[in-house]
Amino acid sequence: MTQPQTPSPEILAFGEAMAMFVAESPGELADVERFQRRIAGADTNVAIGLARLGFHVGWLSRVGNDGFGTFIRRTLEAEGLDCRHLRVDPDHPTGLLFKERAEGGADPRVTYFRRGSAASCLAPGDADGVDFRALRHLHATGIPPALSPSAREVSRLLVDQARAKGASVSFDPNLRPSLWSSEADMRTTLNALAAEADWVLPGLAEGRLLTGRDSPEAIADFYLERGAQAVIIKLGREGSYYRGRLGGQEQSFTLPGVPVAEVVDTVGAGDAFAVGVISALLDGRSPREAVRRGNLIGSLAVQVVGDMEGLPSRERLTALETE
Repeated sequence: MTQPQTPSPEILAFGEAMAMFVAESPGELADVERFQRRIAGADTNVAIGLARLGFHVGWLSRVGNDGFGTFIRRTLEAEGLDCRHLRVDPDHPTGLLFKERAEGGADPRVTYFRRGSAASCLAPGDADGVDFRALRHLHATGIPPALSPSAREVSRLLVDQARAKGASVSFDPNLRPSLWSSEADMRTTLNALAAEADWVLPGLAEGRLLTGRDSPEAIADFYLERGAQAVIIKLGREGSYYRGRLGGQEQSFTLPGVPVAEVVDTVGAGDAFAVGVISALLDGRSPREAVRRGNLIGSLAVQVVGDMEGLPSRERLTALETE
């Protein structure tokens, strides 16, 4: 008897997932003897966050034919991600990173081993099996285009196809300047992708670097003039700024951040913010409600060690939003 096929994902994310080793104690990596193994990746953080909120999320990438690749697949599937588009690359390894344990809310230093990784070898053919007709939303970031020319082609293809089939597109620059050949190339490539997105989610420093404009208002206008429907700018502790025309109504506002008793680890906070905004907009919430949820989930992320450990379930989110 033929088993029924699982429906195609309604949301698709793509990029590089890496095996991450987090120091168990503060100090320089040279002095650390014990690490905890986890997974890392801005794109997977968003995918996992949306899956925890009950969305059917697909993950498109490559991993190596090694234990770290198996670990990543098992972890993502345990989080509820649909990994039908996660391929095993027999010729290239899974990327790794080692992260220090920072103190006092400082950004931890990270050492990467990702050059020549399986995910950096993503190519347009990796998207051949995607059912764009079933796709409701695509989340893209600036990381895959920075990994290699072929991964850049995949980014363009996925964004173009998603838009052509009527799916909404979100874009978070997630700048990694060290991966680019030049700052000019980074600006040109990422601004072109942002211009194809409905919702653009830069940090303030990222927006300044990419647009050459200084204020949140001017940065937002840069992308709205190029076709975006909404620009939501992360302001760190200060909260976030919205400017856009979602729902047929043009508006702009700033919402303060959610106070936290102690900042433990800031890595992943921007991804958590994206989870909040994207999920709320897909839930049909207003822009103000979406930004408020982004601030809320972002505040959860900075209170725990790890990139995605603070991302809530739908039940916990509902409880927090009704407090």
